[in-house]
Amino acid sequence: MGTAQQVNHTYQRIPPFIEIMDSTLRDGEQTSGVSFLPHEKLMIARMLLRDVNVDRIEVASARVSEGEKEAVSMICRYARQIGKLERVEVLGFVDGHLSVDWIADCGCRVVNLLAKGSLKHCTQQLHKTPEEHLTDILHAVEYATERGLAVNLYLEDWSNGMKDSPEYVYQLMDTLSQTPVRRFLLPDTLGIMNPLQVIEYFRKMIKRYPDTHFDFHAHNDYDLAVSNSLAAVLSGARGLHVTVNGLGERCGNAPLASVQVILKDQFHANTNIHEEKLNDISRIVESYSGIAIAPNQPIVGENVFTQVAGVHADGDNKDNLYCNDLVPERFGRKREYALGKNSGKANIARNLQELGLDLTPDQTKRVTRRITELGDRKEIVTQEDLPYIVNDVLKHTAPEDKVKLVSYMVSSAYGLKPLASVKVDIGGQQYEADSTGDGQYDAFVKALRKIYRESLGRTFPTLANYAVTIPPGGRTDALVQTVITWRNGDKILRTRGLDADQTEAAIKATFKMLNLIEE
Repeated sequence: MGTAQQVNHTYQRIPPFIEIMDSTLRDGEQTSGVSFLPHEKLMIARMLLRDVNVDRIEVASARVSEGEKEAVSMICRYARQIGKLERVEVLGFVDGHLSVDWIADCGCRVVNLLAKGSLKHCTQQLHKTPEEHLTDILHAVEYATERGLAVNLYLEDWSNGMKDSPEYVYQLMDTLSQTPVRRFLLPDTLGIMNPLQVIEYFRKMIKRYPDTHFDFHAHNDYDLAVSNSLAAVLSGARGLHVTVNGLGERCGNAPLASVQVILKDQFHANTNIHEEKLNDISRIVESYSGIAIAPNQPIVGENVFTQVAGVHADGDNKDNLYCNDLVPERFGRKREYALGKNSGKANIARNLQELGLDLTPDQTKRVTRRITELGDRKEIVTQEDLPYIVNDVLKHTAPEDKVKLVSYMVSSAYGLKPLASVKVDIGGQQYEADSTGDGQYDAFVKALRKIYRESLGRTFPTLANYAVTIPPGGRTDALVQTVITWRNGDKILRTRGLDADQTEAAIKATFKMLNLIEE
């Protein structure tokens, strides 16, 4: 008896497996101002399937445009080559044969059919009776199956359907649950639900249709998309829909990174996601979409692994007292200790230690005072600024730069690519190069790359991120701060330049980086 109870207890603790379907390329592209080019869609799809390892990707809506058709065809060709074509899905409509034919012609093998999940949508948008709509759905499912496509079915506005017309939802499901439909996709289309409602409605669905695979598709209008997604899992959902960085119409969808870590850490659920790639896919989508990630966005934000308060750095030094399970290395990142007016000696000591700078307590105190003064003026201080601050505060003779800019010229003209001519001094030897580029700074960097490649036989670091900020107020003479993140092999460097001219600020940041790698 005791053994049986022990076995049963162990069985109940086996974590569930949750399918993750990413809809960045379909629902995420409905973000205002976002439109991915076909090759951008392919790059994102490749990374989601190959690196992040999501279970499924929804890549488009049928019949949108020729460009969309090209993108879907490219993605399907790639997915077929790597044996993952069944993971690619396209949204289709109950429109006779049109959507199914469009999707099949692209080489896709899965249609996510969009049906109406509330009586109001059925009667007021389609102007059809439930019986008429159900007949149309059955014809679409039958035709897709004849063409060799697997069918999943969205019940659009399902949340309002369960709230206002559950008998309509059950009328559809009683019939459709007996068809070849593989998954029923239950969306909170208008983002109106709270977790208690999700639990209530999901349990009703699963009690009535116990052997059916249900996905949940959340929207974030009340900032509850993640909470509602987890409530769905607790109530028996087998799949969740997400987007990278929470992209989506209005307030967006549930963010992939947040859903993944809460599933794993809070509910011990299993997924196939490779967490170390979450930051990489986030940055790619940020770049292609033009939608910046908030610095405090969980998991992928620029500042989320940065300790600011000095007491936190002190606690980390004494046994990682201010760390949780979200360690940055888990996501291919590293913890940083911010430098500013709240830093304190512990933060600064930690940064000095990483740089290999050994100062006396009095010297550290003086450096701390200077950084606090800079922070009071709202200046950003990076770890790479520390050696310069130390030299300034301690009145040491500043080490002579090994890489110096001797002269440069950049020019641009209408209809022509910008041109840069650069002369630099590296270790006492001067080098020159010219290059064109897509902008003045791009031309400048390409000239530098030519010097490093052709004259020195060395690899020039790659640019990982480029951010420009100016003070608010719209003054044309405002100072420009350029912060550039570089990747040099396995190392990440972040350097800052400040100047009234944006190109000059970027050049200053570039030469700071070059001298750092020379050191």
